[in-house]
Amino acid sequence: MPLQNRVTPSGDIVATEHRGTFTGNRGIIHDPATRTLLKKRWSTPAWITCLCEFRGWRRKVMSRRSWTELFFLDEATAFAAGHRPCFFCRRDDAKRFRSCWEEGNGVNGISAKAMDAVLHRERLDRSKKRLHPLPMPLGELPDGAMVQAGRDSYLVAGGRTLRWSFAGYVSAEVAGLALLLTPPSTIRAFQAGYRPVLHPSAG
Repeated sequence: MPLQNRVTPSGDIVATEHRGTFTGNRGIIHDPATRTLLKKRWSTPAWITCLCEFRGWRRKVMSRRSWTELFFLDEATAFAAGHRPCFFCRRDDAKRFRSCWEEGNGVNGISAKAMDAVLHRERLDRSKKRLHPLPMPLGELPDGAMVQAGRDSYLVAGGRTLRWSFAGYVSAEVAGLALLLTPPSTIRAFQAGYRPVLHPSAG
């Protein structure tokens, strides 16, 4: 029976048999006795994206009162949900993201805590995912941006759109009004040069 720990681009956490290529967390949001989620979907504004393999460490998922292991199809999915790279297991990526985030958003010397505060406002509308108007035409969004149209989520890569699923991406035209899933400040980091890791199916 799959655990409820796979994250969609809209930030929902569901159970599915498909595996992800990145892990991450939003703090402790599970009961280790039952290995099920609590009602809350975050316990800290630091939503991070981590490596699935690091220094050979092994964890039994959701078995301890420690951070709740969440899984993402790829880094673009994690960014769309509102996460950012971890400064511990992905230090170089996190430093590069912060540098691009600063350049894109016109700030200097921002702390991870201050960046998280901005991202937290941009990813949530109370307890629901915050959707944003497109800041530019769909085809001009930077690679790695994700949008929502109806019930479907789409990745923008190479000027084309691909429909997201737990299994990967398939090429598809966006049907209906598209709204931005990826936080606007993250989009500006992409414009400044950060390139998220995409699932192989995006190629």
